[in-house]
Amino acid sequence: MTEKLRNTLYRSGSLLGLLAALVLSGCGLLGNEGDRVQAPVPAASPSELAVIAYYTGDGRDLERYDFDKMTHLIYSFVHLDGNRVTFDGPEAVAAYRRLLDLKTQYPHLKVMFALGGWGGCETCSPVFADADNRRAFAQSVAQMLETVGGDGIDLDWEYPAIEGHPGHPYSAGDRENFTALVRELRRALGGDALISFAAGGFDEFLQKSVDWQQVMPLVNNVNLMSYDLVNGFSTVTGHHSPLYSTDAQKQSTDNAVRYLLAQGVPSQKIVIGAAFYSRVWDGVVGADNGRYQSGEHIAGLPFRELTQTYDEDGGYQLFWDESAQAPYAYSADKKRYATFDNRRSVTLKTRYAKLRNLGGIMFWQLPGDSDKRGLVDAIYAEKTGR
Repeated sequence: MTEKLRNTLYRSGSLLGLLAALVLSGCGLLGNEGDRVQAPVPAASPSELAVIAYYTGDGRDLERYDFDKMTHLIYSFVHLDGNRVTFDGPEAVAAYRRLLDLKTQYPHLKVMFALGGWGGCETCSPVFADADNRRAFAQSVAQMLETVGGDGIDLDWEYPAIEGHPGHPYSAGDRENFTALVRELRRALGGDALISFAAGGFDEFLQKSVDWQQVMPLVNNVNLMSYDLVNGFSTVTGHHSPLYSTDAQKQSTDNAVRYLLAQGVPSQKIVIGAAFYSRVWDGVVGADNGRYQSGEHIAGLPFRELTQTYDEDGGYQLFWDESAQAPYAYSADKKRYATFDNRRSVTLKTRYAKLRNLGGIMFWQLPGDSDKRGLVDAIYAEKTGR
């Protein structure tokens, strides 16, 4: 059966499609080496939108959050120790165990750990270039899930085959090696474990880093980082997490989703991203309220501090870009420009995911949310219609 037909069956929603998908899951897919690997299902069922939270805390603030409003929680991050997965010491293990303990109160919640992150995957390219290393890594992940616990792994290699963190090695061969890594993980973990990966939401990553036709049948979902689309290295402002492209900025959530769908990626395996933080530029002139102007990137803020900062008392004026469906703020006195998601924009992203039959919405990161009228609340309200 061709991959195109398989994707069609997954996305059809019909009884025939469901039965065919179950048959495929039972029979498995054949890897390049001829080994059977079980075909995974999307992140959430067609009737439920996944709400996936990345989390970097120590697990001592969990009472802040209502996990009934989330489906997945991803501990960030674990790293490579040689060719094996490792937590960064006993405190990190303790934090992860606190997340696992949530499953007693919230049995629906899937808890995973993420490998790497920005600056956290320095040796990924050379290590995963070797088949023995990939096999050892996959076996170490299986052992970690068995001994410590959890539902699966999220790969956050930033980035295969293209430049990522300054100074980190990369090569054109990373693309093929990433496919081989995912295949090895699926073999080691079987069909029940969750495997996802974080993908850059910009064109260069989408076109060069991943073999979508080979990888997507092996994973449950891709977490599309449709934020940082104007990043900290940019000397020109813009929208860092827009829903739609504009005449001045092609990179957007919709731009990335359209690309993946054109590659045959099943819509229910695409999870789009929201930013629970701002990006800010200093020394920005007031033309176009600071949009698409030169400036120097400086530290931003978590969402929980945004409403108290980007207001008239703080010297800012808040704007809404109808084309991008994204908010931004500008201070003429401070000559500062800020771009971020807010309740309105994450509501629209969630609605977009529902209307296009996507797998869900994820966000970086949960501790950045506010305790009252937060972004998780807005996502959940749109998801459920409440």
